[in-house]
Amino acid sequence: MRPDIKIKRRLKRKRSIRKRILGTLERPRMTVFKSNKYIYVQVIDDVAGVTLASASSKIKGFEKPEGDKKAIAGKVGEVIATKCKEKGVESVTFDRNGYLYHGRLKALADSARKNGLKF
Repeated sequence: MRPDIKIKRRLKRKRSIRKRILGTLERPRMTVFKSNKYIYVQVIDDVAGVTLASASSKIKGFEKPEGDKKAIAGKVGEVIATKCKEKGVESVTFDRNGYLYHGRLKALADSARKNGLKF
């Protein structure tokens, strides 16, 4: 499959998802972006237009665990869960950003849930 078609399909799924999801201060939106090398997560209050917390595998001081990209995504899930707890955020709305829910995305979500984040 051509890369441009693949991107268009993901953006179509993303628009479909974002129609229904809105992050508030009580329940912000947790959105994920994947590149081939890194994974990024933001917790956003859409009403105020503010990012409450963010984490990625690219930030300085991030200790990459041994293993594949799924293990790295799991570690990013732990980091975002602890940052959310520090900010007083207990539950979030998960925005998978058009990506299919498996692999790195599933590892990140499971790790965040395991560390106390509800969604």
